[in-house]
Amino acid sequence: MNQTHTRMQKMRQLLLILLPILVTQVTMFAMTFFDTFMSGHAGSTDLAGVAIGASIWVPVQTGLTGILFAVTPMVAQLVGERRQDRVAFTVIQGVYVAVIVAAAVAAAGFFALDPILDRMSLESSVREIARGFLTAISAGILPLFVYTVLRCFMDGLGQTRMSMMITLVSLPVNAGLNYLLIFGSLGFPRLGGVGAGVASAITYWVICLIAALFIARYRPFAEYRVFGRLYGLSLRAFGELLRIGVPIGFAIFFETSIFAAVTLLMSEFQTVTIAAHQAALNFASFLYMIPLSISMALTILVGFEAGARREADARQYSYLGIGSALGMAVLCAVVLLLFRGPIAAIYTSEPEVLELVEHFLLYALFFQLSDALAAPIQGALRGYKDVNVTLVVALVSYWVIGLPVGYWLAHTELGAFGYWIGLITGLAFGAAGLFTRLVYVQRSRAREQAAS
Repeated sequence: MNQTHTRMQKMRQLLLILLPILVTQVTMFAMTFFDTFMSGHAGSTDLAGVAIGASIWVPVQTGLTGILFAVTPMVAQLVGERRQDRVAFTVIQGVYVAVIVAAAVAAAGFFALDPILDRMSLESSVREIARGFLTAISAGILPLFVYTVLRCFMDGLGQTRMSMMITLVSLPVNAGLNYLLIFGSLGFPRLGGVGAGVASAITYWVICLIAALFIARYRPFAEYRVFGRLYGLSLRAFGELLRIGVPIGFAIFFETSIFAAVTLLMSEFQTVTIAAHQAALNFASFLYMIPLSISMALTILVGFEAGARREADARQYSYLGIGSALGMAVLCAVVLLLFRGPIAAIYTSEPEVLELVEHFLLYALFFQLSDALAAPIQGALRGYKDVNVTLVVALVSYWVIGLPVGYWLAHTELGAFGYWIGLITGLAFGAAGLFTRLVYVQRSRAREQAAS
């Protein structure tokens, strides 16, 4: 990354960092899509088992890897402060945290998996596939968490193209392994939905090893000598990582788990309603990759400028990112409004489900506008290492406002659409709270800079 002086230079650098992140996020979304799509072709039981397994795994995985996202703003600020000598130490401490968290997840899963599945009213065949999927994917927890740290290091340097290339390699690897292990092709055992878990675990090992190789051997990563010496475990560094990372992880968990909770609550409605909800939510999640990617880019750029104490530049990046996200949200809203029929047809050909998907997509339109404001602000605040208020806002907006309002509205004439209105309401409150916090943080830092 380089210091920029004009708005055009900032926009160019934002795009250079953003576009690879967007490709990376869409590719990771595609991996989940292939798991579900290919398991569905193996049979409805396999699809149901993978869906149950994924609904348990995804909130845990996203929340805990979110803890490790602290490495990105820490590295970006160290580079901005010109303290490159501390980068390798910080990354290795992140790896230690990743190993400990992975071990804790594996241990918790060993004791808690069966009780969790036993409490769900599942057919025995679906339960066994869900259990096999989660057991298989657990073999990839360690490399996934370590890779997250290594990716955050690369991204913190502004080298987002490298993590994009590694993720792009992972997509055909994952799809190919799915083909071999789900369907038992070319002499491999036919594992059905469990094969999707095995394929994901192997893919995690592949991308972790590739990332470690590039960091050890190729510039500019090799210049930091991340693996050049064996650093001891530092409780102080642990404390800083967890102080920043735990609020990030819990905020992400509150955000992802709310949709799982709504899906479970939707079970009181007819199957066609649940199917339409899932289809519309899947497409809304795909569109969310845009503001999410802008958020991650802002964490890097704002962190770099904040570390260098260039407060005006950090502030300008923040509003460039928010403006870009809002512009893209308006474009996506127009696309949803004009083409929601063809979009719904991607997911189903049943007339009743098709009509409901189109209706749900109208609510997804408002989702985009709220996400376009909330997600980039979260990214900017993480760049400032300001994460505690974001955690509180996520908890209140989703679980205190969004879910209760949605539950109340769902038991009126609005029915299932009430849950979506509740979530949109929570998102709107969250966006307002986060924007207020961003303005406060920026003004406080500007006053401190003026006083010094």
